[in-house]
Amino acid sequence: MNILVINAGSSSLKYQLLDPVKGALLAKGLCERIGIDGKFTYKAEGKKTIDAADVAMPTHSEAIQAVLDALADKENGVIASMAEIGAVGHRVVHGGEAFNKSVLITDEVLKAIEDCIPLAPLHNPANLTGIRACQKVMPGVPMVAVFDTAFHQTMPAKAYMYALPYEYYEQDKVRRYGFHGTSHKYVAGRAAAMLGKPVEEVKLISCHLGNGSSITAVDGGKSVDTSMGFTPLAGVPMGTRSGDLDAGILQYLMNKYGMGIDEMLNVLNKKSGVEGLSCVSSDFRDLEAAAGKGDAKAALAQEKFAYEVKKYVGAYAAAMGGTDAIVFTAGVGENDKAIRAMVCAGLEYMGVKLDAAANDVRGKETVISAADSKVKVLLIPTNEELMIATETAEIVNK
Repeated sequence: MNILVINAGSSSLKYQLLDPVKGALLAKGLCERIGIDGKFTYKAEGKKTIDAADVAMPTHSEAIQAVLDALADKENGVIASMAEIGAVGHRVVHGGEAFNKSVLITDEVLKAIEDCIPLAPLHNPANLTGIRACQKVMPGVPMVAVFDTAFHQTMPAKAYMYALPYEYYEQDKVRRYGFHGTSHKYVAGRAAAMLGKPVEEVKLISCHLGNGSSITAVDGGKSVDTSMGFTPLAGVPMGTRSGDLDAGILQYLMNKYGMGIDEMLNVLNKKSGVEGLSCVSSDFRDLEAAAGKGDAKAALAQEKFAYEVKKYVGAYAAAMGGTDAIVFTAGVGENDKAIRAMVCAGLEYMGVKLDAAANDVRGKETVISAADSKVKVLLIPTNEELMIATETAEIVNK
């Protein structure tokens, strides 16, 4: 069964067509500037790449139709007709407490996703737009919602509750939700396979490190704690996000500089993190280059990031009573050997022993710890789209 995976933004739409049984990517691309002047890209192995501007996409429905036309094109397509698409899997950012797993999309599910809009005002409306556009263009084709937050719904209350007046949880659902759940679930499954054990029998610390970063404690295949919180702003410093900080800082800076809360949050989300600390860039490749030339602030940003990740690793090992493996994934985790080395340095007391030669690798599923390391260190490229396609196929086949 071929699965079309859709990740819709307010004016964009990423897509992939996959065969989850074979783990095969058939085609992928991006629709951008929807409602403006339309840009369409399409890539399939052995086929002509399409990179076209000024494509008529007044709404997401026309964008979906452009995707289907390209997939079934006689010369460059990878399917004979739309009938070869068995289902559509939609990435949905926030499912709140309503969803602890992926679900077949019904009117009730759409209403529940709408109810979560206050928790993800920038993302859930766009996700809903993508779903409704597909329903319009592909009537009768099963649709599945796969939630970023669902994997973390197994956290116990002691992990997800904040020490605020309880009424804010009861009335307003203020709690830790966590994100990147699809990625953490995928790499947990792959890590268990690499260790040669059922996922139910392993304890893992999954480090999804990129422009957005989160660390998750996975015990027996279930998330028991995660670094992102009520929003994706919490946790370790990121590309432009501050991560955890003393909330009193907000009041101090807002009073001193006359900022409103929206301006303050813009600083925390878009001007902080390693970019704010380094005064160089949010891109870790730029930080490495600058640090190599003696830039002290860039080096500090690298060290601060790795230090905060290391603290979460130690905390989650304590929370689970140990760990079998530490997993590095996502853009930085998969490609930055220096950051991986900095995170692992000093964890020898836990039984972590990195192999410098094995760590000299980018984007390859492999073991990077020494043969005698009690805790394995794994590099696993994430594949959220394949995870979405796999879960979609499982639900539809049921």
